[in-house]
Formats: sequence, C-alpha cells, structure tokens
Amino acid sequence: MKLHESPSPNARRVHIFMAEKHIECERVSVDIRGGENISKPFLSKNPGGRVPVLELDDGGYLSESIAICRYFEGIEPEPNLFGAGALESAQIEMWQRRVELSFMAEVAGAFRNLTGFFKDRETPVKQWGQVCAEEAPKRLEMFDQQLANTTYLAGERFSVADITLVVALDFAKQVKVVELPQLPHISRWYSQVNERPSMTAT
Repeated sequence: MKLHESPSPNARRVHIFMAEKHIECERVSVDIRGGENISKPFLSKNPGGRVPVLELDDGGYLSESIAICRYFEGIEPEPNLFGAGALESAQIEMWQRRVELSFMAEVAGAFRNLTGFFKDRETPVKQWGQVCAEEAPKRLEMFDQQLANTTYLAGERFSVADITLVVALDFAKQVKVVELPQLPHISRWYSQVNERPSMTAT
C-alpha cells in the first residue's frame, strides 16, 4: 500500500489512526501548493483532487480520510476505533460527524476564506471566512457538555471521534484564524488524549 499525502488535518487523521493500529505503509508526498493534486495523473487516482489517497496493492484507490480509516479498521480490527455493535458504532459515527460538520468545517472555511491559501484555484470570500471564524468557537460548547459526562467524546473509550476533534483543534491552533475558548472538560480531555503515543504520528 501507498499513502499519497501532504501535510493536512485529514492526513494527520489517517496518521493517528494508523499509529493506533500499528499499521505502516509507504508514503508518497503530494505538492498541493504546486497544484499536483489537481493534475491529470493525480485526478486519475482521486477525481475530487484531495489528499490523502490510499493506493491499494491491487492498483485500486481509496480517498476520503474516514473511508481510508474504515478500510484500516477492516483489515486490522483491534483496537476497535469505530465501535462494537449497533449502538456504539452509531454513537461514534454521530459524534464524529458532529465534529466534522459543526466544527472542523467551520475552521476550514475560516482558513480558506481568510488566508486565501488556495486563491489560485478558488475564490476566497472574506466575509464568509469571518462568519466561519465566529461560529467555530460556539460549536465547541456541545462537545464540552458531552465531555462533562464521558471520558472520551463518544463514551468511555477512545475512538475515531476523538481523533477528528483533536486534529480539528490542533489545526485551528496552528492556522490562528479562530479564537478558541478555554472550556474545562475539553481541556481535561485534550490533556488526556495527548498522552497517547499516536498523537505524535507524522
């Protein structure tokens, strides 16, 4: 297998997931600043033009970080990170999607529209970026309330939902387009999660 990637929150999600599973594969760097991800050769691997992309041994390709993680879960079931049984699997999916849609997407919207990082291939709208930057911190209250009652985001064990939240928070801190509030239960959880060796995976 080969993981075609560039430094990004979604690549980091896969790195952490792989580290939890003790999975290794060859890495192939993709120059997204130079537009390699929107070149014809790359689009033949992923027509969406995004990274990471997992190249399989049979020549097939998987894109979207969560889809890649689900594949890794299938070939290496333990430790279980997507849930065991109908209820736990649904709860983990629910919280993972809540992080993606209500926080991670807002941070990404602020970054893309306020910094103009991809202005050579999309039209940044500064006003929309400001809306995203204002909304993102508000969305964290929901996760803080959940973590007042659970050890991890979706319950009492670490899951892909925690990976998504820690990656989104770290990305927000890195790009500095969102002012993050200090929330007590997220702070407790963040310290605990960052004790895991997988958090240093690159």
